[in-house]
Amino acid sequence: MSTRTSRLAALVVVAAAIAALVLIGSSSSAEQSPVAVPATAESARADATRADFPQGKAVPAILVITRADGAALNADDLTATDAARERVLAAADAQGAPPVAVSQDREAAVATIPLASDLSGFALDDAVTSVRTATGDGLPADLRAEVTGGPAFGADIANSFSGANVTLLAVTATVVALLLIITYRSPVLWLVPLLVIAFADRVGSVVGAAIATAVGTTPDGSTSGITSVLVFGAGTNYALLLISRYREELGSEQNAGSALGTAVRRAGPAIVASNATVVLALLTLCFASSPSTRSLGVQAAAGLVVAAVFVLVVLPPALGLFGKKLFWPFVPTVGAEPLTTTGLWHRIAAGVARRPAVVSGSAIAVLALLCTGLLATPIGLSQTEQFRVQAESVTGYETLAQHFPSGLTDPTRIVVSSGSDGAVEQAITSTPGVVSAAATGRSPSGLTQWSVVLDAPPASDDAFATVDALRTSVKSVDPGGLVGGSDATARDARSAAQRDLRVVVPAILVVVLVVLYVLLRAVLAPLVLVAVTVLSALAALGLGGWVSVHAFGFPALDNATPLFAFLFLVALGVDYTIFLVTRAREETPEHGTKEGIVRAVSATGAVITSAGIVLAAVFCVLGVLPLIVLTQIGIIVGLGILLDTFVVRTVIIPALFTLIGPRIWWPALRPGR
Repeated sequence: MSTRTSRLAALVVVAAAIAALVLIGSSSSAEQSPVAVPATAESARADATRADFPQGKAVPAILVITRADGAALNADDLTATDAARERVLAAADAQGAPPVAVSQDREAAVATIPLASDLSGFALDDAVTSVRTATGDGLPADLRAEVTGGPAFGADIANSFSGANVTLLAVTATVVALLLIITYRSPVLWLVPLLVIAFADRVGSVVGAAIATAVGTTPDGSTSGITSVLVFGAGTNYALLLISRYREELGSEQNAGSALGTAVRRAGPAIVASNATVVLALLTLCFASSPSTRSLGVQAAAGLVVAAVFVLVVLPPALGLFGKKLFWPFVPTVGAEPLTTTGLWHRIAAGVARRPAVVSGSAIAVLALLCTGLLATPIGLSQTEQFRVQAESVTGYETLAQHFPSGLTDPTRIVVSSGSDGAVEQAITSTPGVVSAAATGRSPSGLTQWSVVLDAPPASDDAFATVDALRTSVKSVDPGGLVGGSDATARDARSAAQRDLRVVVPAILVVVLVVLYVLLRAVLAPLVLVAVTVLSALAALGLGGWVSVHAFGFPALDNATPLFAFLFLVALGVDYTIFLVTRAREETPEHGTKEGIVRAVSATGAVITSAGIVLAAVFCVLGVLPLIVLTQIGIIVGLGILLDTFVVRTVIIPALFTLIGPRIWWPALRPGR
C-alpha cells in the first residue's frame, strides 16, 4: 500500500473513531417504558381521560404487610403497618390515600399508595424503590412488606433494563471476540472487525434513537438492546464475508491492496443486498399498530445501515493499514489451493449434489416435523409471568391473592357518561368475573369513573374474558363507555400483536421476495429461496416454542415473540442465502448450475458457518436480561440461525438447485449445464 493510501486509510479510521466517540453516551431510550398499544385502543382512550378526574393523575401502588410466620396480624402489627403507610405516603409525597384494609382472615393488610401516572421507565423505578425503602425503614423484623400493583410491575420491568446496555455490550463483545479468535486463529486480526463494529454499534444506537424520535416513535430499553444485538450480529457477518473474500483473493494476488480492493468489489454487492433486505424487512414494522414495535423497526433499521457503512467504508482501510501480516500466523500465500475445489465444505456439497432428491426430501421432512411444535405451544404470558427471575411485584401479588380478590392490586377503570349510574352499576356487577364496583369520581365534562375489582390474575385469559364481557355490557348502557386499566391495556396489546402478525408477516415476505428478484433477476430462484426460508423459520418457531415451554419451563410464548422471531429469522436467514446464491451466480456461467452451487458452498461454507454461529450466540446473549420475552427471542432465533446455517444453506438449497438445474436461473442466465 502506498504512503498516500496509507495516510488516507488512517484518516478514515481515525475520523470514524472520533465520530463514534463524540456520539457515545447513554441514549434516553432506555429510560422509557415499552408502549404496547396504539393511541386509538380503547384502553388508551380511557387512560387519556384520567386527568379529568380528581386525583386522576395518580395510579395506585399496593403495599402488602404479612407476618413472616404466617400468623394473624395483632394490634402491634397493625400499628406498625399504619406507621409504614405514613412513611411511604410522605416519601411518595401523596395525600388522600384510603386507610389500611385488613383481610377477613386477618393475615394480611394492604395500603394504597398513589403515584404519579406519568412516571415511566427508570423514573418509575426510582419512585417505587423509594416506596419500598420507606416501607422497610423501621418495620419490625417479624413483618414482611411487599409492594405490588401496576406501578410496581412497570418498575420491575424497567429495572430489568438497568445497566442493560452495559451488560449486553460487554457479554456480546466478549462472545463475538471469542468466536472471531476461534475463526481467524490470529492474536491480532479479530481486534480490527470487533473495534469497527463496536464503534458502529455506538453510532448506530445514538443515530437510530434520534431518527426514531424524529419520526414520532418512542425508543425504549428493549428496542435499544435488540438493536445492539442486531448491529453486532449482522455487522460481524458482513465483516466475516469481507475478510473471507479478502483472504481468498490473497491466494491469487500478491499485492494486498489490490486483493482488498477486489474483495470489496466482489463482496460489497452481497453485503449491500443483504443489508437492504434486513433493513427493508425491519421497516415493515412501521405497519404495526404497537408503538414499541414501530420504534424497533425504525431504530434497528437505522442501526444496521450504520453497521453496513462502517464495514464497507471503515473496515477496508483499517485492514489495509496492516497488510498481509494482520493474518499472522496463518498468512495467505499466492498459489494456495482455492476454496472452491477443496476442503470439508466441498466434500459435503459434492455429496449433496450426488443424491439431491433424497437429501432435500429428508431435510424438508425434518423441518416439517419441527413445525408441528407450534401446535402445542401456547401464546400469551400474564403480567405475573413476565419475569425469568424473582420480582417483588410478582411475589407481592401472589401474597395479596391469597387473602384478597386478585384484581384488588390494579382495579379496572370504566369511564361512562354521567346520569345513568344505576344502569351502569347493574351492567358492571352482573358481568361474570366482577367482584365489586364503585363510582370513584365525576369530571366537569360529564363523565363518571368506576373502579372495578376482577376475580382473575392480572393480564390472564380469565381477566381478558372479563374485560371483553365488561365492554359488551357497558356499551349496552352507554355506547361511548370506555373500559381501561392494566388488564384492558394488556388485552388491547394482545389484540395489537395478533393484528400486527397478520399484517407485518406478509409485508416481510413481499419485501424479501422483491429484493431477491432485483438481485437475481430470475423467475424461479427467489420463490424457491423464500419458500425454504419460511419453512425454516416456522420450524425454528416450532422447535424454539417447544424448548421454551418444555425445556425451560416458561408458561407460554409472549405475544410479541412470534412476530419478532419470524422477522429476524426470515430477514437474517436471507442474509446467508444472499451470500450463497450471489457466489453461485458468479460461478455458474463458467462451471454450470450443479458445479456452480457446489463451488459456491465450498467457497462460502466456512464463512456462513462462522457467521451463523456468531449470530446465534449473539442472540442468545439476550438471555442475560430477566424478561422471558427476550430470552424466548434469543432461543428461537439462535436455534433458527443454526438450522439455516447447517441445514438450509448447506443441504436444502444446494440439493434443490441441483434438482431443478439451469431453469433455476432463467432468464438471468442461459440454460446450460
